[in-house]
Amino acid sequence: MSLINTKVLPFSATAFKNGEFVDVTEADIAGKWAIFFFYPADFTFVCPTELGDLADHYAELQGLGVEVYSVSTDTHFTHKAWHETSDTIGKITYAMIGDPSLAISTNFDTLRESGLADRSTFLVDPDGVIQFLETTAEGIGRNAAELVRKVKAAQYVAAHPGEVCPAKWEEGEETLKPSLDLVGKI
Repeated sequence: MSLINTKVLPFSATAFKNGEFVDVTEADIAGKWAIFFFYPADFTFVCPTELGDLADHYAELQGLGVEVYSVSTDTHFTHKAWHETSDTIGKITYAMIGDPSLAISTNFDTLRESGLADRSTFLVDPDGVIQFLETTAEGIGRNAAELVRKVKAAQYVAAHPGEVCPAKWEEGEETLKPSLDLVGKI
């Protein structure tokens, strides 16, 4: 069953953010756009490249009113240690949630049998509803610039009922207004 258009389930966790441990719950995302960026494990190979790329786009996402939460089944203590020992991870200022209980990864249906999270991304709207998700295989890294484009498209569609964004849509480009007259003409 797809999680698209379902509400985020309640959760409670501890994250490492800006040199501190902070508590995070579903209440923290109420009324805001949020990205949950799951990855398999700290101190690995593809994961730091993705997290660093996301850090490079974090200010732009914040400018769009989006908060970012990376999530792995490691502890918040492990996130802190990784943050202190890796230049790439050291530039992260968004929350790095520890999910050692596996509850959040299970809620988002992105937990592997091994106890690690899949490489999955979820965009949650201000009502707590999942608007898009993406899961890639272990060796395939994600692209934060494409994530930003998808966020802009989701926000546009939310603000303009009756319009949709076609493939490769970029902010400012034409959208489509689905209608009977448009059927078979694209």
